[in-house]
Amino acid sequence: MQLVFVFFVGCLSFLSGALLEASEQVSARDIMNKVDRQQREAADRVLSKSRLSSCPYVIKNKKVVCTQNPRVRVMESVSRQLGKEKKDSQAISIILEPASERGVGMLTYSYDDMLKDTESWLYLSALGKVKRMASGTGEDQEPVSLFGSEFTTEDMESGKTDEYDYKILQEGAYSGANVWVIEALPKPVRLKKTNYSRILIWVDQARFIALKVQAYDKHGSLHKRTVFKQFEKFNDVWIARDLTVYNLKIKRLSKMKTEQLTMNIEIEEGFLTQRSLTDFAYREKILDALRKQF
Repeated sequence: MQLVFVFFVGCLSFLSGALLEASEQVSARDIMNKVDRQQREAADRVLSKSRLSSCPYVIKNKKVVCTQNPRVRVMESVSRQLGKEKKDSQAISIILEPASERGVGMLTYSYDDMLKDTESWLYLSALGKVKRMASGTGEDQEPVSLFGSEFTTEDMESGKTDEYDYKILQEGAYSGANVWVIEALPKPVRLKKTNYSRILIWVDQARFIALKVQAYDKHGSLHKRTVFKQFEKFNDVWIARDLTVYNLKIKRLSKMKTEQLTMNIEIEEGFLTQRSLTDFAYREKILDALRKQF
């Protein structure tokens, strides 16, 4: 990663720096509100089919190399946004492959209310039981993982911008785009339920999308790095079809590639509930109708 910085010279440099310092709090929040709005729009009334792969990794010749064959799952997901400004979210993901895990599902509700924790339920088809997952936030708990991958419910949350203070640290070039590097520090209400003490976001200035995110643990060490690639525009919303999260503590990565996607679907009111985890006939009837929109 290389950032190329452009500065004005002489007194113009000093002046521009002073202006940035005076305005960065407001502009940083405005920027992140726009990024968050796009993320929420990208998750509203959406059906997707994705390939999720995970593996331990090492760095060889400056390249990331899996040390074992990746564990691959194919899954379908349905999500929607609810509530004021659509900051609440509901999502369900069902494993299609491998056959040994077919039907395993996860249901997640996330709330704009700062006092309400994210709720998650996991259905294990082999046992025929739904398990309520712990909220997975705070120092005493690990966040809820998506099917054992490095993606967690906390990493995928949106609508939480009020729980952070933002600051523009730098401007420059990254991955062929002009970016802001924005620091997000959790406010006290967030700090109690997060595993991160600091987050850095590389934001494309033209499209208001995150290109990279780095999350630091409570001790200030870099914990995770997430890279977003292969952006496409759907219904005037930019969506990354290739996401990779690197867990730098345990040297393990997970990649999610979206193979099919359709937006603005009509979701039956009762679909995003535990019934869809356990009732195969009901779930397939709804999904079969939605799949025709791919």
